[in-house]
Amino acid sequence: MRQSSSNLIQKIAFAAWAVAAVGLFRPPSSVYAQDQKIIDEVVAIVDGQILLRSDVNGLVFNAVQQGRMDLTDELWLDALNQLIDQKVMAAHAKRDTNLVVTDDQLDQVLDQRIDAMSAQVGGQSRLEEIYGKTVTQIRAELRDEFRDQMLAEQFQGQKVQQIRITPTEVRQWFDKIPQDSLPVLPEAVRISHIVRYPTVTDAARDDARDVLQNIRDSILVGSSSFEEMARLFSDDPGSASRGGRYQGSRVSDFVPEFAAVATRIPIGEVSQIFETEFGLHIVRVNERRGDVVDLNQILIRFDPRKFDPTDAIAHLSALRDSIISSDLSFARMARLHSEDENSSQRGGRVLDPRTLEKNLYLESLGPRWRQTIALLDEGEISEPAEVDLLDGRRAYHIVLLHQRIPSHRVSLDTDYEMIKELALRDKQSRVMREWLDTLRESVYVKLLVETGDKSPVAARSQS
Repeated sequence: MRQSSSNLIQKIAFAAWAVAAVGLFRPPSSVYAQDQKIIDEVVAIVDGQILLRSDVNGLVFNAVQQGRMDLTDELWLDALNQLIDQKVMAAHAKRDTNLVVTDDQLDQVLDQRIDAMSAQVGGQSRLEEIYGKTVTQIRAELRDEFRDQMLAEQFQGQKVQQIRITPTEVRQWFDKIPQDSLPVLPEAVRISHIVRYPTVTDAARDDARDVLQNIRDSILVGSSSFEEMARLFSDDPGSASRGGRYQGSRVSDFVPEFAAVATRIPIGEVSQIFETEFGLHIVRVNERRGDVVDLNQILIRFDPRKFDPTDAIAHLSALRDSIISSDLSFARMARLHSEDENSSQRGGRVLDPRTLEKNLYLESLGPRWRQTIALLDEGEISEPAEVDLLDGRRAYHIVLLHQRIPSHRVSLDTDYEMIKELALRDKQSRVMREWLDTLRESVYVKLLVETGDKSPVAARSQS
């Protein structure tokens, strides 16, 4: 029987969520009903371990808040079954001596989850208030649960990696969808580029230093807090709204210049001004736990209006001429000369940052991108042009247009990789469901909730 594309895509979307949902964090039910007194209840017992209604509620609300799907009773029951599956997999994983979770791995995940939970509810103090326990006590309480989750993830991952799909299966899956219900995709392009950054002038550097020096002085004399200054002036979109705060971050995740300061500065002190590829910074480290740091930082970017693009444009023009006149490989030149780390290792290939698809829809590209691509024929390389990169920095690039893909209805000829991915997800969902049903046969599972009483808002309140 044929199925509509919209229903099929919805099913695949949930299947993808369900496969990945083991790792989602689940704060206590009071996070979602802070003004009510909630009487929690046991909704299932799996291998001697209980599952609470608040566990299911937390998973459901996490999925809803991340925009994956709408809040429904069916979603709640699916989430309950996902958590049962997790405990079933954990029970089997404990029997597999090849699966190991080290204390270091567990500590790293706990740090990340505690930080995420703190950020979601408004800080560690609020988290401790909600739990009625210190962060140390919360970590101890969650430790065994998270070890089980990580074992289950390893166990599940081994199975998922074994699932493959053949071209014949992809075609058979696609043929089940009525042709007249297939979506129409907008015009797209496939491109590569080589990026060079303009030179930061002394004037741009001096202006940024003056601004940051005034900020630092205000903090040191006590007229303003570090957090207040970060919220008002920091150019770092990832931390400014949090007062410049980075929690549970590994030093190795930062660029080398930043990591060097974060490693050696005394706890609680405000650093001197230092420079990275992003601009000028000051940092205050609040806590170190091995390679993990809790810090606040303020970034002041250099004013791009005072950059000098002369060298970048000249370099790109020379590269373009060499590629065209000497028939050099654009990909090889991108690996050697592009300063954009995101694309240089792929030979300059530009991918959709969300889906990693090669097809880039024109309507989703910024105006500078569209302007550069507009006049190119397939196989042509643009003149050097200004571009706004994903990290917010302004640069210059030359663009190779590999292919223009007109607006069209989805087909195997033009969209095979996308269709293959959807078909694979659907197969993974089916195979995993059969596998999990088999695993359940050897683990004790008892449901203690009626299927008609499964709403996430059905937790009983007492007046």
